[in-house]
Amino acid sequence: MFYSPRYWWKGVLDNSGKLFVYASTFTSRQKRLKSVSVAAEKMARLLKLSFEIKTFNEHFKPIYVYYKNGDEEPIPIYCSNDAQSDIQEVYSALRNMMFVLSFHPKHFALRHVRKEIIQFS
Repeated sequence: MFYSPRYWWKGVLDNSGKLFVYASTFTSRQKRLKSVSVAAEKMARLLKLSFEIKTFNEHFKPIYVYYKNGDEEPIPIYCSNDAQSDIQEVYSALRNMMFVLSFHPKHFALRHVRKEIIQFS
């Protein structure tokens, strides 16, 4: 959805964005999931987004973080395979991806939080 400069406020009001962490139920107690979920939750708080962890009863190693805004298709913004990453590494990667997304016309609402995203680098 594109908003003209005259209606910029609609983009701000329509920010129903959410960060999702997708993981296997078999990785739920691992340290790797903890660092990814803590970093994603911290990013969600900073950007005033909702946050949710979704687990699946399947065996798969990667842990994914997706950004979803309203009814739009979720966008993958982070993937953790086997490597152990600390919270700050994951948070930095999420921050960088959200900053890049803030320039995309579909994610107009993120444009208004660009300052907060870059401020903590």
